[in-house]
Amino acid sequence: MRSGLFAPLAFSPYDYAVHEDPYPLYARLREEAPLYRNDELDFWAISRHADVSAAFRDHARFSSGNGVSLDPSAWGPAAHRSMSFLALDPPDHTRMRTLVSKGFTPRRVRDLTDDILRLTRRHLDPALAAGEFDFVEEFAGRLPMDVICEMVGVPETDRDELRRLADLVVHRVEGIDDVPPEGMAAALTLTGYYQDMVSERRRGGAEGDDLTSALLAAGTEDGDRLADHEIIAFLFLMVVAGNETTTKLLANALYWGALNPAQVAGHFAGPPDGPVTGPEWVERWVEETLRYDTSSQMIARTVTTRTELHDTALAPGDRLLLLVGSANRDPRAFPDPDAYDLDRDTSALISFGGGRHFCLGANLARIEARIALTEFVRRVASYEVDETAARRVHSANVRGFARLPVRVRAR
Repeated sequence: MRSGLFAPLAFSPYDYAVHEDPYPLYARLREEAPLYRNDELDFWAISRHADVSAAFRDHARFSSGNGVSLDPSAWGPAAHRSMSFLALDPPDHTRMRTLVSKGFTPRRVRDLTDDILRLTRRHLDPALAAGEFDFVEEFAGRLPMDVICEMVGVPETDRDELRRLADLVVHRVEGIDDVPPEGMAAALTLTGYYQDMVSERRRGGAEGDDLTSALLAAGTEDGDRLADHEIIAFLFLMVVAGNETTTKLLANALYWGALNPAQVAGHFAGPPDGPVTGPEWVERWVEETLRYDTSSQMIARTVTTRTELHDTALAPGDRLLLLVGSANRDPRAFPDPDAYDLDRDTSALISFGGGRHFCLGANLARIEARIALTEFVRRVASYEVDETAARRVHSANVRGFARLPVRVRAR
């Protein structure tokens, strides 16, 4: 397939070049192949906003029952054992999400506000004192893990190791179209850790008001409760998906803010608590980053019935990738989509999915990012990133930085 002088159109979520910058390729997919076929990896992909948004809302035709990742080791009817209700359809999805929501409540998230600010300051203070630091290693990679660990009841002494294991789970090795052996081993270790934690709670050895205890107690009027393996799967999902995506969101915001000083720099120059640097501006910074360079780039579905898209018939059992990162850059939904514009209307972004599978942790991720970045702006007069030393993660689903060196001038 060719377009003018362009090279043949080829897309793989495992391609390191795609991890570095997928957006020119997404633009070609939207125009040349809005329904793209990869025979080698056996998947279709949709890239336009309207198509992706519609697929999110149509769980009957586009099932999550085989999981949400193309990784062979994560694909199949047992995917829910590691990805919780992300890999379930109604009514199983409805049941589990309802039970989980009894513990993971909006009030529990709101009550974390003071803890998030305390943890933000704990990590930000020494980093700012140093003046130059790796934003991921010293801050963005630590805060979300600490927040989740505080929520579920993981001791501080275990958190660095859990973060290391979570990083291994999402990392992809060039030339391997699956979770590498190190990632598989890390996933098993994480699962075992949460199994021990849940068993301890069951024995009553560590009663408390954390999320793990709340999930153990959650039940319906007819006596339905979460089994241990269901709680473990949800905790695994939290530490891998929830932690990693928020880490990437924070670093992405800082990176694109530095590369677009006309949008961001002026807010740092104002009074630390003035209207220009207030939370409303930071909220726009978070939302535009979610649109412009979202942490979760794609998600997989299984076609359940013969479905026609763009004059092509998809068969039951076909695998379909929903390219969220591309949909958020579709000019049909966002004028001038490749401009990083904090004044734009971002209400159509679909970074957290849609329909029944809208991300349960979306509110937590947004609150974390707003608090963390508001405190950063309050404490920092200006900053710059070292683009030459920045390093991206290599993942089939998650986009962001493994390393982002920054230099700051504190207020």
